[in-house]
Formats: sequence, structure tokens, C-alpha cells
Amino acid sequence: MKTLFVLIAFIFATVHFAEAQQPKKLPRVGFLVPGSPTSYSDRIEAFQQGLRELGHIEGQNIIIEYRYTEGKSDRLPVLASELVQLKVDVIVTGTTPAIQAVKDATSTIPIVMAEVADPVAVGLIANLARPGGNITGLTTFSPDLDGKRLELVKQILPKVTRVAYIWDPANAGARIRFKEVQGAAQALAITLQSLEARNPKELESAFESAIRERPGALMVPNPTVLAYGRQVADFATQNRLPVIYDTREYAEKDGGVLSYGPNYAELLRRAATYVDKILKGAKPADLPVEQPTNFELVINLKTAKQIGLTIPPNVLARADRVIK
Repeated sequence: MKTLFVLIAFIFATVHFAEAQQPKKLPRVGFLVPGSPTSYSDRIEAFQQGLRELGHIEGQNIIIEYRYTEGKSDRLPVLASELVQLKVDVIVTGTTPAIQAVKDATSTIPIVMAEVADPVAVGLIANLARPGGNITGLTTFSPDLDGKRLELVKQILPKVTRVAYIWDPANAGARIRFKEVQGAAQALAITLQSLEARNPKELESAFESAIRERPGALMVPNPTVLAYGRQVADFATQNRLPVIYDTREYAEKDGGVLSYGPNYAELLRRAATYVDKILKGAKPADLPVEQPTNFELVINLKTAKQIGLTIPPNVLARADRVIK
């Protein structure tokens, strides 16, 4: 009998030792980028920083699976399916089409929105306080934001009467936003020139239309930049056209005269807190969606001088950052 007890104890000890030796499964995060590694570099770095601040070190105790569309929106469903097949623990992504693609691919894997205009209006979530389903995260939605951008255009270009707006009507969120921009333009007696660009061919047609109509400025929302940033920047430079962006990195790198909006890199850093909570057991349905509270004005004086534009001192005084 004693021998039997010893044998049982040995078996239990062996099993326990074997279990202890098993490598712990690392949490795996899918990161679907509706752009390229270059266009998203600042935001990816901010996301990684946010994870590190919470104790998640990539390659040590967490794995991040990156997928990039390289500006080709038709790749979204395929890349979303790849992440689902990898059985990642949570998927982080941004823009309405990208979030919709992931939502179509899974109803169980938690999804963290890093940046989306109005997730309630396009049907991604039930409401901001209790999103329901498997989606939560951050929104860039602020009803008066585009109106304030157009007011800035008026202040730096007092005589402007026409502003061109490049957008993709296939994007449900972009359609909602375009109506808001139209309303803001009418209130400021500005003719908004709609330049639709669903693909590179339509983008070229949009450029040709802009040359014919000669707008005083060009507004470029983030989804357009992610898809066609370099082409838009080159077109604007060649035609000495002031460009207004949503976010600072494009004013800094892509020749915009100014940008006004939330800090998108900060949104990605905040997205890491949602990932952390979900990995610790929180349900997306119970995590309220955050709205931006801080907005920054960036003015690129270098670009302004290149196209012969003088920025009024009262506008410069309001800038959070001036690039010289």
C-alpha cells in the first residue's frame, strides 16, 4: 500500500512538473491597418507605447499580428478573415469600412475601434454608453469639427468661396460626414465641391475636376489620406493649393497648410487601455466608447510660404504647433 501511495504521489508530481514546464500561451492582438506601415507609423508606435505602459511588451508577453491594406480597401475582408482564422484574442482597427469588415468576419472576437467618425449612426454599435455586441473603443465624432475647420479656412483665406472635398461615397461614415460638411459650408457661404474617389481612376478624375473649378482650398479627410495620401499631397503642391487635414501628422509630413482635430496617435495609445481591459476579462459590450475632448491646431508655415499664403497672426496665436 505504501508503495502505491508513493507511486501516486510520483505521478501527481510528474504531471504538475510537466504542466509547469508548458510554455504559457501569449495573448495575441490583431491590428488591421487601413493604410501602410509608413502612413500609420506614428499611431502604431503610440499603440505599442500604450501597451508597454500597461505592462504588455510586444514579443515578450504579447504578440501583435499586423495586417496592412496598403490603401486597397477591397483587401479588408480578406485581412479581417486572416486575423479571425488566427484566433486572436482581440482585433484593433480604425475607419468605418475596416471595422465593418471585421464585424462581418466575427461576432465573438472583441473589436476595439481606434478611430471612427460616428459608430452609432452607421450601425456599428447600439450607443456610446453601452455599445453592446463585440465592439467598443474610441470615436472621433464631434458634431462641429468640420465647421470649425471651414471657419479656419475662412480666416486664412477671407476671400475663399469654393472649397473642394475629396471623399469616398462607398464609406458609410464618409457619407454621414459629407452631409455635415455640406451644412457647415452653407452656413459660411462656401460652395463645397464634391470630389468623389472610390478608386485611383476616380481620384484622377477628381483632380481634373478640381483644376477646372479652381477651388480656393482642399479638405482631405483621413480615409482619403490613408488611401491616396501621397498623390493628394503631390497634386496640391503642383497646383499651389492649400490643404486642410484632420490630423497633425499629415500637416507635418504631407504638405498641408493646417490640420485641426483630435490627436490620432493619442487615440491609438488610449486604444491600448481597451485591449488591456479585454485581456483581463472585460466585455466590449460593457465598455463605454470614448469621445475626443482635446483638439489641436497645427499650422505648417513652411508650406504656407511655399504657396504664397500668409497666415494671420490671430490664427498663429491659437496654434498648438507651428512648423517653420
